[in-house]
Amino acid sequence: MIRTTSPSYSILLRLEIPNRPGMLARVLAAIGRAGGNIGSVDIAGFRDDAIIRDVVVNAADTEMLDRVTTAVRKVREIRLLHVTDRTFMLHAGGKIEITGRLPLKTRADLSMAYTPGVARVSMAIHEEPDRVFDLTMKKNMVAIVTDGTAVLGLGDIGPRAALPVMEGKALLFKEFGGVNAFPICLDTKDPEEIVQAVKWIAPGFGGVNLEDISAPRCFEIEDRLGKELDIPVFHDDQHGTAVVILAGLTNALKIVGKRLANIRIVVNGLGAAGIATTRLLLAAGAKNIVGCDRAGALYLGRKENMNPVKEEIAALTNPEQRKGSLRHVLEGADVFIGVSQGNILPPSAMKRMGPDPVVFALANPVPEVAPEAIHKYARIIATGRSDYPNQVNNVLCFPGLFRGVLDSRARSISREMLLAAADAIAGSVAPRELSEDHIIPGVFNRKVQEEVAKAVTAAAVRAGSARPTEFFLAL
Repeated sequence: MIRTTSPSYSILLRLEIPNRPGMLARVLAAIGRAGGNIGSVDIAGFRDDAIIRDVVVNAADTEMLDRVTTAVRKVREIRLLHVTDRTFMLHAGGKIEITGRLPLKTRADLSMAYTPGVARVSMAIHEEPDRVFDLTMKKNMVAIVTDGTAVLGLGDIGPRAALPVMEGKALLFKEFGGVNAFPICLDTKDPEEIVQAVKWIAPGFGGVNLEDISAPRCFEIEDRLGKELDIPVFHDDQHGTAVVILAGLTNALKIVGKRLANIRIVVNGLGAAGIATTRLLLAAGAKNIVGCDRAGALYLGRKENMNPVKEEIAALTNPEQRKGSLRHVLEGADVFIGVSQGNILPPSAMKRMGPDPVVFALANPVPEVAPEAIHKYARIIATGRSDYPNQVNNVLCFPGLFRGVLDSRARSISREMLLAAADAIAGSVAPRELSEDHIIPGVFNRKVQEEVAKAVTAAAVRAGSARPTEFFLAL
């Protein structure tokens, strides 16, 4: 099991420690023996002959956090005053808020921003509906819509429990793309009701980002909304993941000297991400993809664990009609892409892949196979985690993609726009920077989002999806 510590399991211990030599060392030693990773030690104050210290500790999971606090309580002469979970503290009160863009300091300000002046603006939009993009927040506002049925790593936890994730998504939209986004958590699992709800709220938004909706319902919902709305609809769990995978694979193949059209790819997991990745890889030129799920290899005519989407994909993939388990079809393959669940493969399975294998073990938080155990087999390894090289993270795609979509006022998001986004992400790693441990740009590389936005805007114009963007204030 992976025991890497992470700030996501982080606590602050406030301790009263006697002001004598060696006392702090005893505390730090106890934390270390319990597996904790000490982040910082600060003085918070003084009391009689003691020092009040704040110690930040990172752990690998909640069990390790419990061991750390128990170990500290057992250190003689040390008082544990309180324990603060830093992740919960960060979420207290929510992570986003709405603020006004204009000051309201005088009666004149109020009369223009609201009544009576706003009536003139409303009537202008009534007479020319497209002016809503210039005269309201719509041109830079995205709805993040979920029903909470497929939250990453957590599954069906419902719309309320999904809200912190949606808030985080909105934060990323703003930070990396300058896009305003708002969570819409729907208390229904009925595709018909979800479609109708999104259609009802669509006038206030310039785009819709579907999030954490389980397959196969997500395919129907996205398809219907894409046809019935005149603003772009994007399911990030599908297309954002697929775009970043394609970008990483593009650069990985440069290193191993292989071409997409000539390799065999095994995709494990045929939910939203796996299906979308398969489709995008095929559009990019892949010829030999074998999909797998809990029933093994997907092939034309398979009866077990099927649905209409899988039947469609079966007709497009596995040209050699391979059958059997994941381990069986993985033998001799050039690339493994896992978008499934953790610890489903032994390291030895990578040994049977083809020369210079590329492994994308993207299950989170635990990859399909432990990266530490396959370095001697795999030439290139990518995961979904931030504490390993080559993190496949959707934040490399969706903020820049929506920035481009909103800037061009695109009516929809085409496959050409997705391919353009993948090329922009891959191209953000300069040839001199390319290496086995650097096939994907870092998430804090701000130039990535700029390049993605430009590429998507250009693709929207080429596809004829863009609207005119003249800003006008005519009477």
